[in-house]
Order: sequence, then C-alpha cells, then structure tokens
Amino acid sequence: MAMPQLCWDIRFLKNNPTLKDENYGIPAEVKHTDYPVRMVRYWFMYHFLREDAARKGALDVCEIGVDVGQMLGFMHAAAGHGGEKVPLDSWDAVDALIRKDVLERAGYNHFYEVDLESGGFKLDRQYDSMILLHVLEHLFKPEELIAKIVPHLKPGGMLIGGFPSTPESMAQSREAEIRPKAGKYGHVSVFSPKRVRDMAEANGLEVEFLSGAFMMRKKGFFLENYRWWLRFNLWFGALFPGWPGEIYWVLRKPPK
Repeated sequence: MAMPQLCWDIRFLKNNPTLKDENYGIPAEVKHTDYPVRMVRYWFMYHFLREDAARKGALDVCEIGVDVGQMLGFMHAAAGHGGEKVPLDSWDAVDALIRKDVLERAGYNHFYEVDLESGGFKLDRQYDSMILLHVLEHLFKPEELIAKIVPHLKPGGMLIGGFPSTPESMAQSREAEIRPKAGKYGHVSVFSPKRVRDMAEANGLEVEFLSGAFMMRKKGFFLENYRWWLRFNLWFGALFPGWPGEIYWVLRKPPK
C-alpha cells in the first residue's frame, strides 16, 4: 500500500505563520502546539498541489469554499517557512459569500460569488486543480456539485479535498441524526471512503489517493508537540481510512 504522506515534509508546520494569523480563526489551543493535527487539512492539499506542479509546471487552481483564504495563506506560509514554493499561474475563489478585499490581499485572482447548491452554478474556464476542502459536508446534495465541477477540470486535472469521515456501516444513520439538528452552514452530509469512490465512479474520475488523517485529534494535546505523534496519526489514517476522523483524496480526470 502506497503511503506517500509518510515521506512528505512536516517540518514547516512548526511555528507556521498561518497559525498566528488572527484572521483565520485558528483556535488558541492549536496555536500553542508545534505539529497540530488540525493543520493537516491544509498540509495534504499543499502536497497534492506540490506533486502535481512538479509534473506539470505552474497550475491554474480553483478553490471552492474559500472562507477567508486560509488555504492560499497556508501555501504562502509554507513556501516562506521552509517548504517548497508551488508554482501557480492563477488561484480563483468560489464561495456563497466573497470577502473580496480580504481575498485580494491573500492573492486570489478571480472570484465567483454563487450558492454552491443553486442551479446557477457555473464557472468561466477549466482548471488543472479544483479544491473542495471541508465543503461537501455542508451540502445536502454534494454529488450534484461534483457533477457541476467535473466539466471545469482540464483533461488530466485533479479534484482534491477532504472532510470528516464515518464508517460506511454508520454513515446513513449518522446523516439522518445530524440533519434535523444542523444550524445554518452546519454539517448535513456524512462521508465514508465508499462514498468518495462512488462519487468518483459516477463522474468518470479515478481515485488516485485516499487516506485517513489521524487516529485522534484534540486541541492543545501535549503530544501534538512531537513529530512522531503526527507521523503516527498519518500512518494510522493511511491504514484505516474508514476510522471516524477525516479523509483526504485526489480524484483524477482521465487525459484525453
């Protein structure tokens, strides 16, 4: 079983400037740990993009669900804090609410303010990479958004993302439980590795990478000051992607 994440650089997570930025809403407890497991969501996306750019060159990227630009902020912070700089041609933003002044300062190029579940969802171009990071769990019909996105991927392009995970045997009951209680922008969809694979197959995408992220995450936990603890969590997640935690994935559009 390939586990490339066990070889990826984690050193630039320590004292990463993204943690310190007050605009990003990182919990205070997380800011005081050296290798916070919470940050692996951005770390996975960074390495997916880094590896793809190493093969293709500069990338056109579209991030869907940008909030205040934490993902691109992490990319810049990694490059300036010991990580490799990922070459980019453009990085566009899609969200139901675009904070244009904030996102322009962060380096986003073009903006689409649109309800992701509306029939009017449409983009103007195709991209090498499209990011759905902790977005789909907030949608009642996430598969419909995937179907809208795939035409905007270039041949050979990749859709990358992640979200909380639940074992397949528990996913349906868990979804029925959380939907009536969900507030505005709350979690309303539940995912297992099987659901990711089913989404890929339904849209003609290939599952190039799928992994869990951790065994345990706790804000401010003292073990998150040690590299070995993060490495252990990454190893555990790779072995048990269905574990109740989070999963991250790369879905590839076949080349022409």
